[in-house]
Amino acid sequence: MTDPARVAASLLEVEGLTVTIHGAQRAMRPVEGVGLSIKAGETFALLGESGCGKSMTALAIARLLPEAAAIAGGRVSLGGEELLALPESQMRRVRGGRIGMIFQEPAASLNPVMTIGAQIGEVLALHRGLRGGTARAEARRLLEEVGIPAAQERLDDYPFQFSGGMKQRVMIAMALAGEPELLIADEPTTALDVTVQAQVLDLLARLQAERGMAMLLITHDLGVVARMAHHVGLLYAGELIETGRREDFFAAPLHPYAQRLFKALPDSAARGRMLDALPGGVPSLEQGITGCRFASRCPRVFERCRIDAPDWSAVEGRRVRCHCYEDGTETPLRRQIARGALEAAASTDTSSSSPVLEVSKLAVHFPVKKGLLRRTVGWVRAVDGVSLRLEAGRTLALVGESGCGKTTVGRAILQLMPSTAGEMSFDGAPLRFHDRMAVRGMRRAVQMVFQDPFASLNPRLCIGDILEEGMVSLGVGGNRRRVVDELLERVGLLPEMRWRYPHEFSGGQRQRIAIARALAVSPRVIICDEPTSALDVSVQAQLLNLMCELQRERGLAYLFITHNLAVARYMADEVAVMYLGRIVEQGPAARVLEAPAHPYARMLLAAVPRVDAEASTGTERPDVAAEPPSPLAPPMGCHFHPRCALANDACRTAFPVTQELGHGHIVRCHLATD
Repeated sequence: MTDPARVAASLLEVEGLTVTIHGAQRAMRPVEGVGLSIKAGETFALLGESGCGKSMTALAIARLLPEAAAIAGGRVSLGGEELLALPESQMRRVRGGRIGMIFQEPAASLNPVMTIGAQIGEVLALHRGLRGGTARAEARRLLEEVGIPAAQERLDDYPFQFSGGMKQRVMIAMALAGEPELLIADEPTTALDVTVQAQVLDLLARLQAERGMAMLLITHDLGVVARMAHHVGLLYAGELIETGRREDFFAAPLHPYAQRLFKALPDSAARGRMLDALPGGVPSLEQGITGCRFASRCPRVFERCRIDAPDWSAVEGRRVRCHCYEDGTETPLRRQIARGALEAAASTDTSSSSPVLEVSKLAVHFPVKKGLLRRTVGWVRAVDGVSLRLEAGRTLALVGESGCGKTTVGRAILQLMPSTAGEMSFDGAPLRFHDRMAVRGMRRAVQMVFQDPFASLNPRLCIGDILEEGMVSLGVGGNRRRVVDELLERVGLLPEMRWRYPHEFSGGQRQRIAIARALAVSPRVIICDEPTSALDVSVQAQLLNLMCELQRERGLAYLFITHNLAVARYMADEVAVMYLGRIVEQGPAARVLEAPAHPYARMLLAAVPRVDAEASTGTERPDVAAEPPSPLAPPMGCHFHPRCALANDACRTAFPVTQELGHGHIVRCHLATD
């Protein structure tokens, strides 16, 4: 069902789109009856959790479904042309031509053995008939249009020579090469840090305004929706359950699912209490669903919800699938849902004045070798004089852009990579890294949760063996099987899941397993490396609640490495801002994140999309600067000065000394006192 008022002038019209996947036991419908319309120059955001069918909807529109899936019904019209009726030979001209697509993971979408110029040239040859020098000139122009410097030289580079943000820009250039009328962007900023995300979103907004493209934006990030969308469609278990204008959706979401997504967002106001995380997950479609698809997780469920599937109801110009709105006058759901038992008990202050783990002037330098004899010609100063202290029951958030050295700090603390210089102490006793027994004892007390749980879990071992492996390696005694069962229950999984393998779990469940593995040896410090970077809002809230509970119960100290400043606001007691291997600002979270003193910290905060109805759509923000310089050749003086609008001669010649601003707040900036 589409809105007739909008269909009249729409470029893309989708009605009753249904996708079927033929499984071993029964057919599933990951997309059922989806309808939407998009005008030229507008953005329609398809919002929802992982597994809701967002990407499958986009693939169905472009007719790129996997072999096991098929379109079972509906219609898709682009500029009046019925796409589902076209033979594949004609559809190939539409894909990449009239429809451009940006995929979620650019590294997996780009051919690693072809140059960037050759890959863009393929699109130009197929859809615009350009070859040779003309195609190369157009490819260069496209790279310049998406903001890639030295475009002529970079045409001959390979994907591995580009950063994550630059690879995403290349994907945008390829999508634009066919001069599309419709651009489908599938999670274009997932796992990118805030400044790169802001640059990509600003680029898309500018290109859309210049070209008048329609855009279908697929995301689970409410901030991205607020920044980019004109209209929003909320998808749950393959079915659209709410649609409307962006301003209306953010001002007063109607469906209980939408309201719970907003309540699950972390921020400083939620500190000290549990996030209102949605229980459970998206229901499996293998068994079929009777009634409302959200009934099993809805706080307002009643008997009819479990029996009858709700139809569309019109409420103040919007549409929603919920029995509570069938007469168009129901208002209680627009009030905030009471938290009830989700409110956390008053937390116990387990902090201590003496640090559990202290790091002083930590440095990690990597040699750059060239030539036949592999001589060292330079050094990459990935970490250059970092000092941190972690206290029991408290969280220190280490924030900054990708490539600034955050992960290297965590790995160097655990001696997963050698440090060049620096000192560490545990409980006041110095740690000697050449002493194998000292390092072994530290690794039992200090554990790490890695960014990608799937890559960090052995695919050949069942979960029980993975959790026992650390206990065996570090000599932890006792009834290990009982400990494993208790750990699985504690992180919200079932003991019988110990026999499953990592691929049988969702992303959020795998991250819970990674936390359980870290807890198996009873650590006192956990280094969390971007543990929520690729998780949707509801799963992220569940994981953050779990980590807060474990910290209160066990007095754990967290080093929380993240580029998500909303998560840092919720979790952190202290924040350290890192740039090109050095800490440029550090102090209490409230001071650093609410009144930052360093221009770089202010830039990071300015890049965060606002989650509200007043967020601007289609305009660029001038306060988000260009990409950081290479750590192989950092600028003279303050490393941030080439990106700082306030830089003066002192910034260009001397690195600033540390200045105390009071209350434990320090900053390294020549202009801090101004």
